[in-house]
Amino acid sequence: MDPVTVADVRAEPLSRRLLTAEIWVVFAVSLGASGVQALLQLIASLTRPKALSHQKALIVGSYAPGRPWIDLTFQLFGIASALAPVALVAYLLARSGESLKTLGVDRRRPLQDLLRGAALAAVVGGTGLAFYLAAYYSGANLAVVPAQLPAVWWRIPVLLLSAAQNGILEEVIVAGYLLHRLSQLEWSPGRALTLSAVLRGSYHLYQGFGGFAGNLIMGLLFGVLYRRWGRAMPLIVAHTLIDAVTFVGYTLLHGHVSWLP
Repeated sequence: MDPVTVADVRAEPLSRRLLTAEIWVVFAVSLGASGVQALLQLIASLTRPKALSHQKALIVGSYAPGRPWIDLTFQLFGIASALAPVALVAYLLARSGESLKTLGVDRRRPLQDLLRGAALAAVVGGTGLAFYLAAYYSGANLAVVPAQLPAVWWRIPVLLLSAAQNGILEEVIVAGYLLHRLSQLEWSPGRALTLSAVLRGSYHLYQGFGGFAGNLIMGLLFGVLYRRWGRAMPLIVAHTLIDAVTFVGYTLLHGHVSWLP
């Protein structure tokens, strides 16, 4: 019997049942589980005697206060492990004869992706800040603390890496992968965009109702742009820039401006 070579292997189209199971598995070990956890955190916040606006939601915090090298190790491990679902998606795409390039995650159009991402970040970032402040002062949101790290040399680099991790994880999984697979399942564009946006909002529920609503709207916009551009890279750039400005800006401005909770 002749040995089987790589060239002899042909990826067969996945059945609807396998595609559906694959989606469930990916989100069970990633942002779907985060959505359930965020819902439980919101319920816990709502059942406390304090109003939502008197509670805080920390995003990037210290794991080992007073022990900077151990803290740094935890930070880097957390960032790396959070990207494991992206590796899983890359593997699953390869199993079906595709790749991350199928989702537009590549370096074919760096300048275009950067310009589109920067423009999108400017629009969404400014609007998002206004929306958050309105939600917070209306009592529908917790006081979000984007970053609370010790003032050591690695604080800003870790915040930038955390921003990139968020951008890569969310846009590859929720925008690119999910919409691509739902298209293969022949979902209607509107139905697929709605699910993607609701999922994006769900894992921000720990911030309050404003966090959910704001990210749901962002999810609809990013989903429409992903379908139009056929690329997740501009969305990754935009998300990374938004989070980088949020994390670093909060770190530098908190306690120095009156309007920031």
